[in-house]
Amino acid sequence: MANAFIQFPKGFLWGTATAAHQVEGNNTNNNWAAWEAQPNKIKNGHRSGIACDWWGGRWREDLDRAAAAGQNTHRFSIEWSRIQPAPDQWDGESVAFYREMIKGMRERGLKPMLTLHHFTDPLWIAERGGWENQETPKLFAAFVSRIVDELKDLVEDWVTINEPNVVAYSGYLTGDFPPGKQDMKAAFSVMGNLVRGHALAYHAVHAAQKHASVGLAINYRSFHPSTSNPLDAWSAKMQSRLFNDTFARAAVDGKLRLPFANQHIPEAVATQDFLGLNYYTRDQVSFDLTRPGQFFGRNYYRKDAERSTTGFLANEPLGFREALKWAVGYAKPVYITENGFEDDADTIRPRYLAQHIHQLWHYVNFNSSIKGYYHWSLVDNFEWERGWTQRFGLWGMDTQTQARVERGSAGLFAQICRQNGLSTAMLAQYCPEVVEKIFPD
Repeated sequence: MANAFIQFPKGFLWGTATAAHQVEGNNTNNNWAAWEAQPNKIKNGHRSGIACDWWGGRWREDLDRAAAAGQNTHRFSIEWSRIQPAPDQWDGESVAFYREMIKGMRERGLKPMLTLHHFTDPLWIAERGGWENQETPKLFAAFVSRIVDELKDLVEDWVTINEPNVVAYSGYLTGDFPPGKQDMKAAFSVMGNLVRGHALAYHAVHAAQKHASVGLAINYRSFHPSTSNPLDAWSAKMQSRLFNDTFARAAVDGKLRLPFANQHIPEAVATQDFLGLNYYTRDQVSFDLTRPGQFFGRNYYRKDAERSTTGFLANEPLGFREALKWAVGYAKPVYITENGFEDDADTIRPRYLAQHIHQLWHYVNFNSSIKGYYHWSLVDNFEWERGWTQRFGLWGMDTQTQARVERGSAGLFAQICRQNGLSTAMLAQYCPEVVEKIFPD
């Protein structure tokens, strides 16, 4: 077998992603802490607890591992409720904590990408109606303005809101996220306010830091018609338009395109310096008259698709190719802000990683607008409504002892980062079963 190698451009960013509530621990003043305290909201009654104990200082050892593995960037978020625990309070100690952590990233050679909102809201925001309240975008922008002023000497890359499409969908349509509603009218109102929140935050960042790079992180889910039936194609297209396109397009032209509820948000025009792309999996879609709320679509995975530990995800690298094509179509720099696979045994993740990096290379090789890749995640963490039942980390973690255990996929990703590419030698070591698929003779 000849040794083949695919090279990424010099300066390409390789890193991992985390989020404050999922790794810090002891976040008790936000809507997710309140959600966890309610019965039957989190799988198996799990609680985030001390999470990965980053607030206790374990960020140092985890970021040491990231740097030693050849990573040159890290995406993370800050917790609004720690910094502004009440409307009229600003916690300087929390700001100092984040400054120390960001300095720690830079000292380790990790370029920081900071997410300003990753699913959690302070309790005082939730008590005022959360993102249903028309004042929340302004309150969020005021927070952003102040924190950027505090951190602008350390950070240049900012994500305003992580996965606003998931916030609206899971919080107001399926009810899996707080506030647990199933109300389409409320969902559409929230979507408008999230666009306004992003837009005001975008302008606030640039007002404080002229050279900043600011974008949204969108969860792109591939919806693929299960047959050649035009009705399957129609349902898949409509689901994709609502879930994938709504926020990214609004950040271009200020038009929020919703069924029977279009909105014009002029402040959102041209508020996207880059597009953050989160991709995990792909759905098959069959037309189904019994599902009007989902554009008459029944979604499922291919029967022969590899499934993750809990069946939550399917390994669909061709869906990633579709997502990349979609992202570069916005003619902005693109960062893969999340991509990963829950796999406690780490048997599928190595080939998932290799197959997706291979798809990424095709687009990077022919389109220089893709600037970096962040794997989800650095270490096992609290996975929202799924609690500790899913293990996404390159490093495993024992929730009782906090011990970290390096998985094989961590070794593969380290080689990719250090060599800025992917080779047959790497695949032969970590996932020989896909050598011929990725590097056919």
